[in-house]
Amino acid sequence: MSKNSDYFDLQANDFGEDFIWGVATAAYQIEGAHDVHDKGPSIWDDFTSKKGNTYQNQHGNDACEFYHKFQEDILLMRKMNIDHFRFSLSWSRILPNGTGTISSKGIQFYNDVINFCLECGITPWVTLYHWDLPLALEKKGGWTNREILGWFQEYATVCANSFGDRVKNWMVLNEPMVFTGAGYFLGVHAPGRKGLRNFLPSVHHAVLCQAAGGRILRNLVANANIGTTFSCSQISPYRNNSRDLKAAERADAMLNRLFIEPSLGMGYPWDTIPVLKRIQPYILPGDAENSVFDFDFVGVQNYTREKVKHSYFVPYIRAKIVKASKRKVRATLMDWEVYPPSIFKMIKRFNGYEGVKKIVITENGAAFADEIYKGGVHDKERLAYLQAYLKQVHKAQREGLRVDGYFVWTFTDNFEWAEGYHPRFGLVYIDFENQKRIIKSSGQWFSDFLASIKILY
Repeated sequence: MSKNSDYFDLQANDFGEDFIWGVATAAYQIEGAHDVHDKGPSIWDDFTSKKGNTYQNQHGNDACEFYHKFQEDILLMRKMNIDHFRFSLSWSRILPNGTGTISSKGIQFYNDVINFCLECGITPWVTLYHWDLPLALEKKGGWTNREILGWFQEYATVCANSFGDRVKNWMVLNEPMVFTGAGYFLGVHAPGRKGLRNFLPSVHHAVLCQAAGGRILRNLVANANIGTTFSCSQISPYRNNSRDLKAAERADAMLNRLFIEPSLGMGYPWDTIPVLKRIQPYILPGDAENSVFDFDFVGVQNYTREKVKHSYFVPYIRAKIVKASKRKVRATLMDWEVYPPSIFKMIKRFNGYEGVKKIVITENGAAFADEIYKGGVHDKERLAYLQAYLKQVHKAQREGLRVDGYFVWTFTDNFEWAEGYHPRFGLVYIDFENQKRIIKSSGQWFSDFLASIKILY
């Protein structure tokens, strides 16, 4: 073990022989090669090309050059004792126009990645959609157009038929609340749309695609382990009064309940947020049944908790998040509070749903201002964060809650959406001037931590 982990009294094998340990990434954030071969543009290629949309107008055109360096990175995972690798497929790399012509070069790239993972003894976990919708489909309305159900089914079918003989672990959507909320309501993520008239149809169509993708994978992939992932944060009232308590309930319904409950047959939480009743015109006969899918696991993605207060000035939910910096609490570079009990609370919360069979933490991690010092990157804050959150995961296990795996976000530093390259989440530092990789102290600790499994088993 590294010196920084002496106070941490857990071993990886304390979580059980079958517990899954891995790292998570996303295509647009790492691949680069944005126009290589016949890849079509995505909404993020378009969004980042417009000034003012991202930190210092940065973009993912090159990112981590994973497209060209995937073997180097997968070998580094192998060196770090990482046995499970979560990555997403780029829809527009596989279907450049979103539908129709399939790119043989795109299929070959992902075949190469999958085959090299397996050759190195690393199990691939594939996300079908991690926010990079083909621009050609956005021009037709994107997630606001009900036709996306057919487009997505075509894409899912191509992926299942192309990779399902070797990939058995699948996630349908990544954090649908984020890509609909930030992309189609607030406009701060691609495609930059705003307003309820964009948000509500995008939510309903994402719910339908979430279930439809699961059904396609079930039908086409033998022995598939199928999940989908949800961003979730513990929501607490800022003050102990009735208005803030009600505001917290509304924020919780929007951020934590909006997508999982329809998939379980519970419908949308419009009793808590009445404005959601305006989604009804988009609901056609049979949609309630077609929103339901029996997932093998649910991916819980937790980083922080949010404190919420009542606000007359926030439309529809009358709730405002009070930022960590305003509360003067310990926070990451994203201004997210470091609050380890939040991951325990969310594991317990999702265990409370009768239809949830298994829970995997598919993302957890922290961004800090990492710098190279004497040839290394000594990220003590991230190391402390990961250890503190893992203690809460283990606490959940001890209390009999279902939690069967943990993926660190993320393997390497990457392009962090609207925040650009400033926040660094990686276990591995990337010098974006020369693409050099340096394992951080947290990465070395995680490697040593995982090595204990191999010693025992």
